[in-house]
Amino acid sequence: MTRFTRLIESVRSLAEPAPPATRGQEVARLGLGAFMSFAGVSHLTFARKDFQAQVPDWFPMDKDVVVLASGVVEVAFGAAMLTLPQRRAAVGVALAAFYAAIFPGNISQYAERHDAFGLDTDTKRLVRLFGQPALIAAALSAAGFPRRGSRR
Repeated sequence: MTRFTRLIESVRSLAEPAPPATRGQEVARLGLGAFMSFAGVSHLTFARKDFQAQVPDWFPMDKDVVVLASGVVEVAFGAAMLTLPQRRAAVGVALAAFYAAIFPGNISQYAERHDAFGLDTDTKRLVRLFGQPALIAAALSAAGFPRRGSRR
């Protein structure tokens, strides 16, 4: 079986309930669920202005609308990670894609030197960029993706 075939089978398997999770996958799922719930609420309330600093100036929508919409999405991801363990594979992969989609905002914050969340130096903003791949990896870990199946 080729790598591509295994990848396709892994993607198809997302429609099925997830197999039993390992302890590490459960920790990742619950941790990300709590993290995303908190992040979403903070987008909608006390950190709205800080999150607006991550919306690139070139993005063709009002920054506050983007922050509010992403806050709602993040609350939904948090709730799904916490309450739908049988769908952790699909939710985890979708969360990883979400993290990848918002990464340009982190790059913009660094490139445009916007201060937010205590990221008030180029070094701090640069270090923050390495956090996004870690979140993507955690979401994929929670998902158990790619699934390990029997090789034919």
